Amino acid sequence: MLKKICALSLFLIITSCGSYNSIETFYNAHKNDNQVTAVHVPQFMLSMISEISPEMKAMVGNAKDLRYMQFPSVTAKRTQFLNQQMNGITGNSFIEVFRKNDELKRNVVSVREKKNSVKEILIYNNNNQTGSFLYFNGNFDPAKVREMAKNEQFTRLGNNIINQFGSSAPGINSQN
Repeated sequence: MLKKICALSLFLIITSCGSYNSIETFYNAHKNDNQVTAVHVPQFMLSMISEISPEMKAMVGNAKDLRYMQFPSVTAKRTQFLNQQMNGITGNSFIEVFRKNDELKRNVVSVREKKNSVKEILIYNNNNQTGSFLYFNGNFDPAKVREMAKNEQFTRLGNNIINQFGSSAPGINSQN
């Protein structure tokens, strides 16, 4: 009996160290990495983002949590690592709505449902130079999510978030 408990404990330790199992863990682990842009939108700022367009108002108006992260992915090893981490996050309880693989490049839209609504949306992109994810937590209409994924509105939203925060937030100026 003691051997079984030890074996089970060892298995749990190994699997828990192997990958991230939530966006929160991944975000906190990488937000301080070099050349990373990380945006965790507070509740009061969600209203500003909802003014970008009527579609964004419809989407962001129901969001409780919105995060965006962009990170370098310039080596095959790093790209593979990031792809595996995102697969670990979405693999257990998310449903893939869209996936496009081109060697190590990835475009993935995944959702987590509860009854007749979408509760979480995770969009992950990696082009072998830059990786990014856009994450929503809230209560969303599945038809609207499908339409936005089809029309690549999530990609535009990620760019708009960076532009919105980039123009008003203090930044790091690089000097050549």
